[in-house]
Amino acid sequence: MAQKKAMEVVKGLDLERYMGRWYEIASFPSRFQPKNGEDTRATYALNPDGTVHVLNETWNGGKRGFIQGSAYKADPKSDEAKFKVKFYVPPFLPIIPVTGDYWVLYIDPDYQHAVIGQPSRSYLWILSRTAQLDEETYKRLVEKAVEQGYDVSKLHKTPQSDTPPEIDSAPDDTKGVWWFQSLFGK
Repeated sequence: MAQKKAMEVVKGLDLERYMGRWYEIASFPSRFQPKNGEDTRATYALNPDGTVHVLNETWNGGKRGFIQGSAYKADPKSDEAKFKVKFYVPPFLPIIPVTGDYWVLYIDPDYQHAVIGQPSRSYLWILSRTAQLDEETYKRLVEKAVEQGYDVSKLHKTPQSDTPPEIDSAPDDTKGVWWFQSLFGK
């Protein structure tokens, strides 16, 4: 059985430049996100202690589902962009900590596009500062994932509106229905 090459992550990531809103252009389906989620995005804000506040949002059936968490360097002494992300679930009663890897595999020089993965290659995200991405740029980002050993046949494009919704434009899913449905692949 052929061994996959080691993943290369971004070194020297400028964390302040990375902060802000990122739109999910494509991802591997996961049990942590609704199957029919739209306008999915993440917003990152630097905390005074150097950790990152994470807000993940998606819209499903006209309702906004979201979860908040935090991210921190996996090895504070390393210049590699390897982070741990911690969320507490279920989102409506956050009591169980869930931690995962968040590795920045590629970032363009202008910090407009990124490829995010993790060591098992079970999760993959293509992110952009804008909700829409031209096909040529998308293909370049997919190729970056292929170079890291990802099977991109599992990649699913995330529907994004031309005008992304604002937080207060839809009722929140306060019961966590999207979270339970995502556990069952819905």
